[in-house]
Amino acid sequence: MIHKIILMSFLLLAAFGSPMAQQDDAATTAKQAPAQPEQETSTVASKEARMELVELDNGLKYLLLAEGAGAAIEAGQNAMVHYTGWLYDQSLAEGKGEKFDSSRDRGQPFSFPLGAGRVIKGWDLGVAGMMVGERRMLIIPAELGYGSRGAGGAIPPNADLLFDVELLGIR
Repeated sequence: MIHKIILMSFLLLAAFGSPMAQQDDAATTAKQAPAQPEQETSTVASKEARMELVELDNGLKYLLLAEGAGAAIEAGQNAMVHYTGWLYDQSLAEGKGEKFDSSRDRGQPFSFPLGAGRVIKGWDLGVAGMMVGERRMLIIPAELGYGSRGAGGAIPPNADLLFDVELLGIR
């Protein structure tokens, strides 16, 4: 129950604290890739924005921050993205714990082949079906992230992750 309250707080902050809150309902409605089965959807609606948190059967959750207008990426294509990653902290309103990495801060986009297993599974699943220009907030459970091994000193074992990912292009 506490998780749902925190999640709703995160959604409210995202709806009112984001530049995307100025867009109309049609511009912020979540789209799903056909290969991603939906399990549960929570909706936050206001006069200015409607945002849906989508939870997939595998535990991955995402929130559409900006709708894309380009082509949708498919497995086997190279994704060029900007991202920022935080440890997911349910006790914080937006869920943003300690930031551990950001291509935006470096000013260099990151590229990877979608579906090839060269990134954490949560990325392969969360980026699948995104359209060029689309931006999502991914909540990745530990088992779809770095699991019990963690990653260096930045990501502890069994850590849930939060990523703001924008698909810049497809190669």
